[in-house]
Amino acid sequence: MATFLSDDHFSAAREALASDPGFQNAIANVDLGVQFDVSGGPDGDITYYLKVADGSATTDLGPLEDADVTVASDYATSQAIAKGELNVQMAFMTGKIKVGGNMAKIMMHQGVINDYARVLSGLDVEY
Repeated sequence: MATFLSDDHFSAAREALASDPGFQNAIANVDLGVQFDVSGGPDGDITYYLKVADGSATTDLGPLEDADVTVASDYATSQAIAKGELNVQMAFMTGKIKVGGNMAKIMMHQGVINDYARVLSGLDVEY
């Protein structure tokens, strides 16, 4: 079992995303880079990203140079989204996540973000 937002978590995430037909369908013809900044985690602040281009996707720890969008949240919100207890739209509407950058692009590819959250919520993760 991987620990939330650890190297093992992102390794499992990459595997799950690559093998999920719904996610693979959602990323067809999409070029999108999203950086997630999570504050207040047990080991401090964490930055990770999702990069989609040329029909493939990768997610990993660290910053994403030239991200289209940056999503900021606290650890509890990130955890609730990852568990499937809070959807991304509700988190945004209630101010639990802050989005910066190209808002039109993130809105256009909202399905990719929803599928990303859906796949990750199915991982066997220790919180």
